[in-house]
Amino acid sequence: RRNMACSKFNIQVVYTSFCVFFLSFLVVFSLLETIACDNVFSASQTPSISVAAAKELRYLLYDINPPEGFNLRRDVYIRMASLVKTLRKEGDDWVLVLPPWGRLYHWQSPDLHQIRIPWGEFFSLTSLQVNVPVIEYEEFIAENGGPFIDQVLVLQNYAEGWTDGKWEEKLDERPCIEKLMYSKDKQGYYRGWFWGYEETRARNVTCISAQGHASIMAPVLQKNISAVSVMLDRAETLLHDHYAGKDYWDTRRSMVFAKHLRLIGDAFRAKYLNSTDDRDHTTYNEDWTRMKAKPGSARGGPYLGVHLRRKDFIWGHRDDVPSLKGAVKKIRSLMKKHKLDTVFVATDADGEELKELNRMLPDMVRFEPSKEDLELLKDGGVAIIDQWICAHARFFIGTSVSTFSFRIHEEREILNFDPKTTYNRFCGDSEKQCEQPTHWKIVY
Repeated sequence: RRNMACSKFNIQVVYTSFCVFFLSFLVVFSLLETIACDNVFSASQTPSISVAAAKELRYLLYDINPPEGFNLRRDVYIRMASLVKTLRKEGDDWVLVLPPWGRLYHWQSPDLHQIRIPWGEFFSLTSLQVNVPVIEYEEFIAENGGPFIDQVLVLQNYAEGWTDGKWEEKLDERPCIEKLMYSKDKQGYYRGWFWGYEETRARNVTCISAQGHASIMAPVLQKNISAVSVMLDRAETLLHDHYAGKDYWDTRRSMVFAKHLRLIGDAFRAKYLNSTDDRDHTTYNEDWTRMKAKPGSARGGPYLGVHLRRKDFIWGHRDDVPSLKGAVKKIRSLMKKHKLDTVFVATDADGEELKELNRMLPDMVRFEPSKEDLELLKDGGVAIIDQWICAHARFFIGTSVSTFSFRIHEEREILNFDPKTTYNRFCGDSEKQCEQPTHWKIVY
């Protein structure tokens, strides 16, 4: 380990200083925190449930296209939370069931068993519940009397696309375009992935062509379906109801990282980056509803924060993603401009690229947990710690159209950084027009 008095890191910092016992303590501390829908779209649109039944507790579940990553899934949560708010405004007592995490493309630690992970390992449930009623999936099983989902609606686009080139909101029950990822068992139940819960089964599965915002589902769920539990599969098909508005930001602000992950990130900042909330003017309030400071008031730690996306981004030969050499040249330029001696890098680069990056950028600092720590944190926890550290940097630069970078933008907006220090991205080596990310101003 380099002593903090050193002006420059000459080797890559490998984070192994937190013992398993301490991590275990922090994890525990944080965690303390018959169906009338066969014809969903009947011509009459007659409600199939009584007014009295509408007041009963109902559950909304959802899932997303399997290849989608951690940070897009966080975005879809905001859409589903908005839908639940719409449903509850009409008097129905809906609860959002949080889909367990696991088996994501970007989680590539081969030796880790990463399925059926509850949201409480990554986010503060208490904070989420201030915004909208949510429960973990296993809590749903307990309340529901077993691993049964009454109705699955598989959302899909319209096979014919936009009619006459015109976009309009609409919903229709249609034949399934793609092969269903569900199959009937001998008892007539539908079996599927269901977040790794093999015992889960659905009573009905229907394909729905949907084109519109999340709230377009509200009339269907209120009037045409009497099921107590309804799951929307491929929920990313629906759009945001109020993107970048107050409702959006309320939900986004409520997505507070689990406390043990924030504490680990803060300790890493203090030890390796000379960064603390007091010095950086990034004081954090556990109650997100009280987090409101003057825009631009955050100073940030004395380091450059970098998110450098590689792998599938470079495999796709994107013109707006730089070469390693081009990225390092930009990093050096920013460090000189902002008088910073240290750079923290979050990247998914493979082993060979990391060696090359470290050769060209020997003062690079990275968060790399030990094998024992990784088993507790999981790949998702490490990603969150990376984002948390980048969110506290004096200046941040990310990767074009990366949802990982987008979430860091939002975190820095919540912390009240100057937009000029946040909404920045790398340019491709030969990119002629390097448009920078849009500033989505926080709304309280």
